[in-house]
Amino acid sequence: MTKVRLSAMMFLQFFVWGAWYTSVAVFMSEHGMGDLTHWPYTVNPIAAIIAPFFLGFVADRYFSTEKVLGVLHLLGGVVMLVVPQTAASPTLFISLLLVYNLCYMPTLGLANSICFHNIETQEKQFPLIRVFGTIGWIVAGLVVSFGLSRFTTELPEKTALPMLMTGVVGIVLGLLSLTLPHTPPPAKGQKVSLRSIIGLDALKQLGSRPFYVFLVSSFLICIPLAAYYNFTQVFLKAAGFSKIAGTQTLGQMSEIVFMVLMPFFFARLGVKRMLLVGMFAWVLRYALFAAGAPGAVVWMVMAGIVLHGICYDFFFVTGQIYVDKKATPEIRGQAQGFLVLITYGVGMLIGAQIAGGLFNRLVTGTGLEALAQYQTFWIFPAVFAAAVMVVFGFLFNEKEEAKES
Repeated sequence: MTKVRLSAMMFLQFFVWGAWYTSVAVFMSEHGMGDLTHWPYTVNPIAAIIAPFFLGFVADRYFSTEKVLGVLHLLGGVVMLVVPQTAASPTLFISLLLVYNLCYMPTLGLANSICFHNIETQEKQFPLIRVFGTIGWIVAGLVVSFGLSRFTTELPEKTALPMLMTGVVGIVLGLLSLTLPHTPPPAKGQKVSLRSIIGLDALKQLGSRPFYVFLVSSFLICIPLAAYYNFTQVFLKAAGFSKIAGTQTLGQMSEIVFMVLMPFFFARLGVKRMLLVGMFAWVLRYALFAAGAPGAVVWMVMAGIVLHGICYDFFFVTGQIYVDKKATPEIRGQAQGFLVLITYGVGMLIGAQIAGGLFNRLVTGTGLEALAQYQTFWIFPAVFAAAVMVVFGFLFNEKEEAKES
């Protein structure tokens, strides 16, 4: 029964994220904020940067994890219900999205903590629970594109319905979280330093030339990733796709497939080649978007989305495994936290601003003119990802790391 409740928690945890994250740019474009669509993808990584400090100084020391999780989701749900009502004021709209993300982003770590505390074998049981998160994201996209269409004559992504659904489900998740098994604060009574929260202590212990190459490459590859999360939905709208959020769920569907196949590939390719394949998939994805943009070539666009499974699993999941294998149990949490900080935090933050500025400069037309401009836009992240891949391929040396250890 506990596993069922944890799986339900994980399903809703990513349902609420996927419901608004893959549709908010379309909503903003329809409400006079077309040149500001990169800001939701800026406030999200800002919250990801702040989250470790909240978890380390407050949630991990003073309160039961399930109570903090529940309260944050309840607050976030209420805030999200208000967000679409402020569309006439872009500054207030974006500010409230920041408040929502400040409530939501710490819950990612809290949800994992609850799972790990209440299962027996992390390696075997956690993946089976975590996969419900990916399923939740997929279902959210399908509900937005196909379910919400019954309540509006417009494209659902253009309306406030996805955000309102996020708010309602977030409140439900908050109530569910309060009923989860009691999980005491893991760091109660312990001294927590700023260095440990950021992960600098772990970085010092793990330090080696190949590891630093991996960290820098992880940071850099997240810069073009921001372009995918931010502008794929508006690109699909310009290309004539009517089921935008639903179409994007193809990426998460492939993510599940390649997650299952990862042990097979890992045993044959090893860390470096797995990471390189993941990076190459990023290059190929953006190249397909660029090539398919002028004529809105459906198969190219959809193939680029499907590649998300390789992009995410082969790079991010492999990277998490690589860090886990290098880290001792005492610094494992710090090491993973630092990886999240520099990728989903700093990398995505910088990437969102660069992608937003580039998009506003290059994509200024509508119709066929805009599609030609999208081709130019997608070339930039393709070239950037290719450069990161080449540098990583030359500088990352597993044999050198083995010698250092």
